[in-house]
Amino acid sequence: MNPASHKIGFISTRFAGTDGVSLETQKWATIFERLGHQCFYFAGECDRSTDSSHVVPEAFYRHPEIDKLNQQAYSGSWTVTKEARAAHPEMEDLQKDFFSIYVRPPTMTKRVNELKEYLKEELYKFARRFDLEILVIENAVTIPLNLPLGLAITEFIAETGYPTIAHHHDFHWERQRFQVNCVGDYLAAAFPPSLPSIRHVVINSVQAQQVASRYGLASRVIPNVMDFDSPPPPPDEYTQSVRADFGIGEGEYFFLQPTRVIQRKGIEHAIELMRRLDLPAKLIISHASGDEGNDYEQRIREYAHLLDVTVRFEADQVQDYRGTTKDGQKIYTLGDVYPHADMVTYPSSIEGFGNAFLEAVYYKRLILVNNYSIYEVDIKPKGFHTLWFDGFISTNTLEAVKKSLRHPEIAHEWAETNYQLAKRYFSYTVLERRLESIVADCLGYQV
Repeated sequence: MNPASHKIGFISTRFAGTDGVSLETQKWATIFERLGHQCFYFAGECDRSTDSSHVVPEAFYRHPEIDKLNQQAYSGSWTVTKEARAAHPEMEDLQKDFFSIYVRPPTMTKRVNELKEYLKEELYKFARRFDLEILVIENAVTIPLNLPLGLAITEFIAETGYPTIAHHHDFHWERQRFQVNCVGDYLAAAFPPSLPSIRHVVINSVQAQQVASRYGLASRVIPNVMDFDSPPPPPDEYTQSVRADFGIGEGEYFFLQPTRVIQRKGIEHAIELMRRLDLPAKLIISHASGDEGNDYEQRIREYAHLLDVTVRFEADQVQDYRGTTKDGQKIYTLGDVYPHADMVTYPSSIEGFGNAFLEAVYYKRLILVNNYSIYEVDIKPKGFHTLWFDGFISTNTLEAVKKSLRHPEIAHEWAETNYQLAKRYFSYTVLERRLESIVADCLGYQV
């Protein structure tokens, strides 16, 4: 490969925290830097160095103005329709009851365009500030949570011809909330855009098929990865108090749910499993609800109480870095917690790929998986050994879980096999080879 260093600009709504996009972006950046390139970041929220970041608050999908636009765009209600029609009373006599209700207020169109122009100018500043040579768009032209940003990125690429890698994680057709909307023209234009200088990358083969059939676009599949070439260090003295700090007594099983508390994670299945196992155990949930509201968390608390299952929400004590909470309790990383879990529950109904699955494999844990579509198509056929169920906890699932808990040697054998499979298919080495190839394609030379 050409050994020259290139300046690569990552663009998204947020590069911060432990969401899947931020985590995968960090992995890509690690590989790019290993290959000698420099990485820079454009986002509405960013925890990267200020020397390499260009932060524009309006790029964040929870910015108040963007929030308001999203409420209008995806409400699917007559309220928005009435607001749109009221803006032009001179048209009232022409609008009949059989006209489409999927209309948007002219004020919304105007504001989207104003923000688009502003964000596009900021993208020009970003490119000039860091002398960028390649762009990597992280989900910002995939999931339509910031319409002005997606449109701005699309126009910026159309106007400059930048070689671009569009890294797609979650498409709008994969989420029910986007199905009824008044922005179909924006979705068609920019989510995803069809431009000659864009190379599209998806994280699973189902997405590749959908992008091809819906838009006629070719894409490459680059799955989520972890550094399986470097095994995790053994637990140190700091972590010996994990079980005690989480209230797990002698002889109790430690079930870990290493995800946010959102509906598609299917946490009620883990609670049902624990009730029906009827074994001394606690379920520890490592992450908070995040920015999708607290209604589902409340439902989980009520369901656990109803079934008399002990669930502990430990987001305060599981963070990115070790430390101490305000009330003096230890803060652990997720890597500190995994090795102490007897089983990892991963009962999601929908996942773009499955970061938590790879993490559980990395830390060699026994895994319970709901047979979500991407797991069934892209992961399970590789030969991974897990305990799995297909949408509901069956008697067979219960018996398999009990057997694996009683015979840890089985779990150990599976964990070793899973690790070697993941090293072959989902390692940094795999990512490095694929990124080398796509950068060479962007810049017009051969590897």
